[in-house]
Amino acid sequence: MSIMSMTAVELGSKIRKREISVEEAVKASLAQVKKMEVKVHSFVTVDEEGALKRAQKVQKLIDEGLISGPLAGVPAAVKDNLCTAGLRTTCSSKILENFVPSYTAEAVQCLERSGAVIIGKTNMDEFAMGSTTETSYYGVTKNPWNLEHVPGGSSGGSCAAAAAEECSYALGSDTGGSIRQPSSFCGVVGIKPTYGTVSRYGLIAYASSLDQIGPIARNVTDCAAVLEMIAAHDVKDSTSVPRKSYDFMGALVDDVRGLRIGIPQDYFTEGLDEEVKEHILSAAKVLEERGASVEMFDLSLVQYAVPAYYVIACAEAGSNLSRFDGVKYGYRAGHYEGLHDMYKRSRSEGFGAEVKRRIMLGSFVLSSGYYDAYYLKALKTKALIKQAFDKAFEKYDIIAAPVSPSAAPKLGKSLSDPLKMYLSDIYTISVNLAGLPGISIPVGTNKEGLPVGMQLIGNCYEERKLLRAAYTFEQTRVYERPGVVKMGGEA
Repeated sequence: MSIMSMTAVELGSKIRKREISVEEAVKASLAQVKKMEVKVHSFVTVDEEGALKRAQKVQKLIDEGLISGPLAGVPAAVKDNLCTAGLRTTCSSKILENFVPSYTAEAVQCLERSGAVIIGKTNMDEFAMGSTTETSYYGVTKNPWNLEHVPGGSSGGSCAAAAAEECSYALGSDTGGSIRQPSSFCGVVGIKPTYGTVSRYGLIAYASSLDQIGPIARNVTDCAAVLEMIAAHDVKDSTSVPRKSYDFMGALVDDVRGLRIGIPQDYFTEGLDEEVKEHILSAAKVLEERGASVEMFDLSLVQYAVPAYYVIACAEAGSNLSRFDGVKYGYRAGHYEGLHDMYKRSRSEGFGAEVKRRIMLGSFVLSSGYYDAYYLKALKTKALIKQAFDKAFEKYDIIAAPVSPSAAPKLGKSLSDPLKMYLSDIYTISVNLAGLPGISIPVGTNKEGLPVGMQLIGNCYEERKLLRAAYTFEQTRVYERPGVVKMGGEA
């Protein structure tokens, strides 16, 4: 087995036992990046020099017994909306093309304190606005399972990098499914933790009340290990919540006896691909056979989730992105007449079409005369959605659902119809509106050989139940490698 074919925990174990050096692991990762990037394009920035220097430093810390975590020395990647001191952070936008932060995001610092080696920053939809990683200023990322298909978004680069074995694990951010949906499309595992579990300090905001950082890896164990590393209370983030326990690895038990699982029948109506439906119901049947109780129920309010989400998210995006004006940092237009013209030209030239669309929508719903009709109504709908989940969790421990209506679409198909792209988030956005944890796990492939993921949703702060169920299901499956990896980078 090659170094990069190992799971993150397996590689970490071999590094601790001195069977593999940190430098060997990092060089293997960088070699895989060089082989795969010409095909997949997972990264915006690869920090080869910095990663090799970091490898030497981490190896010394391990040798001296100062670091002994399960993933010390293991190469990782970080989504390009997480600030990294001295390393370019672009949000895959022209407007931040040359932005080099002076500080590092708290979640990334947590990784580094545990001995991680960051090899680079992954591609994404511009400012995390998109579901395919096609809105990036730096080019399209492709799905390692089939290069004619999208990897999903907005954390498509992180998921494609993990699937293509360019890194052992990665960090992504999830505003409306941006970890779970590309994880499903790329056949990897991705967790969106409970809102407030992971510090958002240093995450360049899209929609502050919905954004949450989470791990992406090739199996449940690796995701649990990464979540333990990044989950912590942070005084620098006013929305960070102190938790009684951050033990997630302890939940990895092959036993779901007594677990109550509900399946929302609202999610299995018109619009859901038949193959996806069959895979989700089959996976639920496996959990039932292992001792869980499974039944269908009515969640309600599903049809209102998409409009409520996009009103709230775009309103917050319009506010958050107002800071990019060409004055303090970022792109500034070359020719302009006066201050206001500079603002207009810099933003018009610096932002892509999808970002402009959402800023305009956000400005509209917050404008005088429309605030009550749209934004206030969306906030009320958000509260009702949370109430619907609260009621469901009185009866069930976990909700099992699809991640997306279909497997990964072909490149270019979604961008031609923005409304259809927005509707593809219908099963994931409610989790963010309610601040709940969710995990996407691979449950099979369709007739085209593309992965299908199942989403498990839990009540607030109950990630352990999700990990337990996901781990139990995972024990019944053999991990499949993407075609582009199995064929040595050719497709």
